[in-house]
Amino acid sequence: MFYGLSSYIKNLLPKRLFYRGLLIVAVPIVVLQVTISLVFFDSLWIKTNAGMTRGLIAEIKTFIDAYDNDQQDKDYIINLFKSNLEIEIQHKEGKVIPGKIPERWFSPLDRSLRRELKSKHFVYWFNTTNYKDLVDIKIQHIDGYFQFFVPRSRLTTSSARLFGLWITLPAFLMIAIAIIFLKNQTRPIIKLAEASEKFGRGEDLDEFRPSGALEIRKAGQEFDKMRKRIVRHLNQRSEMLSGISHDLRTPLTRIKLQLAMIKDKNLSKKLSSDVDDMEKMLNEYLQFASSGAKDKTETFDISELILKLVNNYNNPNIIQNFREEIYFNGRKNLIARCINNLIENSLKYAKKVEIHMEKQKDNLMIMVSDDGPGIPEKEYENIIKPFYKIDKSRSESKSSVGLGLSIASDISRSHGGDIKFAKSKFGGLEVSISLPF
Repeated sequence: MFYGLSSYIKNLLPKRLFYRGLLIVAVPIVVLQVTISLVFFDSLWIKTNAGMTRGLIAEIKTFIDAYDNDQQDKDYIINLFKSNLEIEIQHKEGKVIPGKIPERWFSPLDRSLRRELKSKHFVYWFNTTNYKDLVDIKIQHIDGYFQFFVPRSRLTTSSARLFGLWITLPAFLMIAIAIIFLKNQTRPIIKLAEASEKFGRGEDLDEFRPSGALEIRKAGQEFDKMRKRIVRHLNQRSEMLSGISHDLRTPLTRIKLQLAMIKDKNLSKKLSSDVDDMEKMLNEYLQFASSGAKDKTETFDISELILKLVNNYNNPNIIQNFREEIYFNGRKNLIARCINNLIENSLKYAKKVEIHMEKQKDNLMIMVSDDGPGIPEKEYENIIKPFYKIDKSRSESKSSVGLGLSIASDISRSHGGDIKFAKSKFGGLEVSISLPF
């Protein structure tokens, strides 16, 4: 029960830190305002208005009693109370008050009038909306009815509006200050998150300068140190493998020349095949080392790119299942390497390969399916690990070191995407790459 309630509350909360911080500041202010307003409304404004209404109705009752007791000069009584009470009084002889009262049931003024008039047992009618500064009250009498035009100021106080103004303006001012403060506090966090995301995609990162509060600045400094260590490590790896490649290519070339001079052609062919495999493996190592190369991003037609890759194979068993031109912003060479690795991986173990591409909301999906033996589902997480081989005996017949899918995974994730595996419709393996579009 509590877990469900907690999940529901989490879903209601805003996702961004700025809005959560604003909520923490604004909610107590609003709750405090509402509480103070209710206390003021109940204990001061309503009671004050009720007292003012009670006094006015008592004065009207006094007037009617004096009018009934004085049998001689009725006009004198009316004029006397008009001048002293500041109320316009009219006597409508032989007329009956309207039957329907246009009263507002949720108006404190209307409720007070209704309650006090009933307490005096009057047959009454009133209207609080026809006039801006007056309240029209009619009370039935023996020979007609009295009509009282009462200044609204005698029934209600204007302090409520003033109080509302004084309590609302400081609240808005506090929230505005909180917004400015929160923006200044969250800006360094946003910059740190953007820098982390940019670095995670393998893009060039300008000199990062930590800012903000002490804790945020420290986190930024540690991130910058980590970034520099990773960059230094990657550069060292690339330089080391480049050096190894340079050092190994010369002996391999010599071996090739010496093999060409061997008279036993069968032996020469076998040994040359092994040397070719060694060269191919060496190229895979170098490709893996440079998979995070910092190429510049550009906008290109990814459909055209895939078609060029397919045409390079000149293989009728490779089918492309898309027609639409789709322009994508990314590192063209890396995307080409990623897709090419997937095609090569499928061709090693399958005869038929299909490439499908489509737009899905904010992502571009590229799917490579084949009719090969497939991969057990339990191995999906392992096959993107560098140098991992599912079946060593099967891999030995293929000149591969198990880096193709690792490189494809690194490239897709460096673009903010992901790679997934599933059973294809042909019974083999389906590799899906999602790229933010």
